[in-house]
Amino acid sequence: MSEFMIANMAPIMFISMIAFLLVGFPVAFALAANGIVFGLIGIELGLLGPQLFQALPDRIFGVMANETLLAVPFFTFMGLILERSGMAEDLLDTIGQLFGPIRGGLAYAVIFVGALLAATTGVVAASVISMGLISLPIMLRYGYDKRLASGVIAASGTLAQIIPPSLVLIVMADQLGKSVGDMYAGALIPSLLLTGLYVLFVLGVSIFKPAWVPALPPEARPLHGRKLVLRTLTTLVPPLLLIFLVLGTIFLGIATPTEGGAMGAAGALLLAVLRRRLDWKLLRQAMESTAKLTTFVVFILIGARVFSLTFYGVDGHVWVEHLLGDLPGGQIGFLILVNLMIFVLAFFLDYFELAFIVVPLLAPVADKLGIDLIWFGVLLAINMQTSFLHPPFGFALFFLRSVAPPAVKSTHIYWGALPFVGIQILMVAIVIAFPQLVTGNLDKAQEVDLDTIKIEAPTYEFEAPPPPGETGEPEAPPAN
Repeated sequence: MSEFMIANMAPIMFISMIAFLLVGFPVAFALAANGIVFGLIGIELGLLGPQLFQALPDRIFGVMANETLLAVPFFTFMGLILERSGMAEDLLDTIGQLFGPIRGGLAYAVIFVGALLAATTGVVAASVISMGLISLPIMLRYGYDKRLASGVIAASGTLAQIIPPSLVLIVMADQLGKSVGDMYAGALIPSLLLTGLYVLFVLGVSIFKPAWVPALPPEARPLHGRKLVLRTLTTLVPPLLLIFLVLGTIFLGIATPTEGGAMGAAGALLLAVLRRRLDWKLLRQAMESTAKLTTFVVFILIGARVFSLTFYGVDGHVWVEHLLGDLPGGQIGFLILVNLMIFVLAFFLDYFELAFIVVPLLAPVADKLGIDLIWFGVLLAINMQTSFLHPPFGFALFFLRSVAPPAVKSTHIYWGALPFVGIQILMVAIVIAFPQLVTGNLDKAQEVDLDTIKIEAPTYEFEAPPPPGETGEPEAPPAN
């Protein structure tokens, strides 16, 4: 038995961790418990040295000293302040009036506002709950299909996961050891393309099922003409300025993502003050929610560090590399298996758990196979986005269920989400087929082939000095 444990410690440890997660044990404690218990077993069997746990304080301190993770509370706080100060409500009302005269107008407005909220808040829960409270009753009142209305709201809310400044991209960059700015730049075009695919789906529904997406009647559109134009400008300009303040400064290299998040949080407070909606109650709720989410992220990361300490100590990374690196098909075989695995695990784990547990195991194999890690991270982020829409465990579905009126049943929400899960899978295939959608937006350093470098030193010709006496100078007297 001891020999079997020593030879198979890594797979046994991995399977035990999955079993803990499936039974519903808290993720952070499941990871830490696995790392400590199997570390003690490894020491008892002589597989590991007792000095293993001496490295644990340094690894935990490394989490605390990671400046990149400071962006998480900043962006979370910014999103909560904006959501609770009424920006989402104003955007949905104004854009709904703008698109109301056309079939599917409310659905287009939800997608457009979902993208704007994603670019300003970066928090899925805030986007889904806001749009569910505001848009879903209106869409149902004017005859929208319950499944379509639910699916559009849930899917548009999940855009906050892939559109910068997504919290997922921050965590993904940290786990891959890459720049958050590069991750944001790489995700920009795919996120906009995914938003466009949502719009195309609604357009197709409006053509083939026009009764599902009726236009708003005139009495439901009190704003028109110059009033609508002025209202649109005053509603859109503040969030667009905030987007430039946050993302523009990051993309231009003026600010780091952490500094951009701090400016965004300050800008959100300023907007709330200008709207005269900032009070102590709103501020306290935002700070409490931010502290809870940040603590959740940090505790999972600490648990993951404890787990990885023992897992790497028993050569678990070597086991994973042999398991995934020798697949038939090379890069394509690896990508197919990894994306299938992420898709299945997303039924049971959320994106933070996937990013902290699975990504650190996959990144070395991907790097060894010559896969660009920024592209790989964006690809996984799009795939993980399905974790919010997977029936029956998708968090976006739970968020929408919590605020949906009684007329909308859970089955309506589940069936409405399925087409958008298919669209996200299609987006994964598109990114695999056209990697330049991600890599083309990155600054490429000039590649130099070291084998072609030639170093040529200048040559100089030296003349020997003339013998004494030929220069007209007297010869030196002989030495005595």
